[in-house]
Amino acid sequence: MSLSKREFLQVLGAASAAGMGLARFGDADAATAESGLYELPRFGNVHLLHMTDCHAQLLPIHFREPSVNLGVGAMAGQSPHQVGEQLLRAAGIRPGTALAHAFTYIDFDKAARRYGKVGGFAHLATLVKRMKASRPGALLLDGGDTWQGSATSLWTNAQDMVDAGKLLGVDVMTGHWEFTYGQQRVKDIVEKDFQGHIDFVAQNVKTTDFGDPVFKPYVMRQVNGVPIAIVGQAFPYTPIANPRYMVSDWSFGIQDDNMQAVVDEARAKGAQVVVLLSHNGMDVDLKMASRVRGIDAILGGHTHDGVPLPVRVANAGGTTLVTNAGSNGKFLGVLDFDVKDGLVSDVRYKLLPVFSNMLRADAEMQALIDKVRAPFAGRLAEKLAVTDGLLYRRGNFNGSWDQLIVDALMEVQGAEIAFSPGFRWGTSLLPGDVITRELMMDQLATTYSYATLTDMSGEMIKTVLEDVGDNLFNPDPYYQQGGDMVRVGGLSYAIAPAAAMGERIRDLRLNGKPIDAGKTYKVAGWAPVAEQARDAGNKQVWDVVETWLKAKGRVTPRKLNAPRLIGMERNPGLA
Repeated sequence: MSLSKREFLQVLGAASAAGMGLARFGDADAATAESGLYELPRFGNVHLLHMTDCHAQLLPIHFREPSVNLGVGAMAGQSPHQVGEQLLRAAGIRPGTALAHAFTYIDFDKAARRYGKVGGFAHLATLVKRMKASRPGALLLDGGDTWQGSATSLWTNAQDMVDAGKLLGVDVMTGHWEFTYGQQRVKDIVEKDFQGHIDFVAQNVKTTDFGDPVFKPYVMRQVNGVPIAIVGQAFPYTPIANPRYMVSDWSFGIQDDNMQAVVDEARAKGAQVVVLLSHNGMDVDLKMASRVRGIDAILGGHTHDGVPLPVRVANAGGTTLVTNAGSNGKFLGVLDFDVKDGLVSDVRYKLLPVFSNMLRADAEMQALIDKVRAPFAGRLAEKLAVTDGLLYRRGNFNGSWDQLIVDALMEVQGAEIAFSPGFRWGTSLLPGDVITRELMMDQLATTYSYATLTDMSGEMIKTVLEDVGDNLFNPDPYYQQGGDMVRVGGLSYAIAPAAAMGERIRDLRLNGKPIDAGKTYKVAGWAPVAEQARDAGNKQVWDVVETWLKAKGRVTPRKLNAPRLIGMERNPGLA
């Protein structure tokens, strides 16, 4: 699909309205206009590019932004907890434009067909090269969740993404899902593949025995003669959200005090700019920015928030700029500092959508992608079914992909109820798309995707929902320890996100009847974090879902089993 000249000029107009300064390309031919869309004037003398949470998506994809991203407590209605029209108004983006499509779910099917796919490492490589050419000395930072999320990353033990990251020109990286390949695999990559190419930094990962740093806490670099420090913050709750046995010798955590000591040390060594490359999640980053002095900017990830405008947070040392650069290779952040007399005098930030149809595929990167995919081409392309409805995942509660998964788990395993993790990763499919094995694996590819069938009491079911609800909606960001709400099949319930812990989940019903706390129910699930699940001999979840898809042939639009929300009527995070 290609945009017409008229459509492209609408894109340019929207970009200009958003401050991208492209009105002068209004009379240009299409080729010049395409170049103009990504012509961002250089500012200052220190330049950083930021990507995060690509989840191993080497090819262009569709990705629907959330229609539910609730903020509670002090975060209610604050960035990043704005969706749809609320987000467009806050960011000054005109509805019905390419940028509106990039940052919101609005009219997703129609807009996705009009503007095409996003991301893809070959297209991202072209944009990175363009930005680096216009910004001498620019560094590319990767916020993590890069090695996991696709069939090829799983089948190559992350090697496809390691090689792609090196070719892309990543300079510094931190991590989260990387650790689910096991600590030895991570160490091998960092110490061998990355040696002389990419610095892996994480100030908050230490050995469990003596508390020694596992990785460099930060790196010092010179950018156009200005010394800068890039501090790393891995996902602090990795051993809770993911299997502990995969990182049994390492401890994580937020570690504010150590962060302050690391920043102070970098400043003492002459750093005139300090940037935190974080995988905390944006709410946690906002709180950290208010508590730790001396950080000029936080380039954040984990929560997959495509935030068009950075948030300025005051603290005892001044102000910290907090950003989050979305997911799936869909965005590239561009951060420019103007440093004079050893101090940051000004800063500029843009979050650029990566529209695949508007960027040439970099030939060298495309050749690498073709090479790593070739051995798996037949398996990846096998048709499993066709979807009649839109399939997507991202949002606080059940998406249609999640609904498909829990429906499959219940039907194939004979369960009354199903739970599916609240993972934020996973690509989107448009109505009429073929569901290939590759596209199914985009939703399921982890190193611990075992399907489970468990007897659970009604009391335990409520406890599980309460615990996950608190991980998501605790008003203190430092207690938010996971992804979105667990996805539920078969069971209906109500939730009051702003209520106290243990009081959020209400009115649990199965087939219209209240759940009995003392009764036992068969509950299907997948991705257990307990070590014993690794040796239980269970099927992989993709075998279960593939069986269901092949039996269906055509998948009708899924009816979402979304909970009834209490007290959220005017929340800007709710469409």
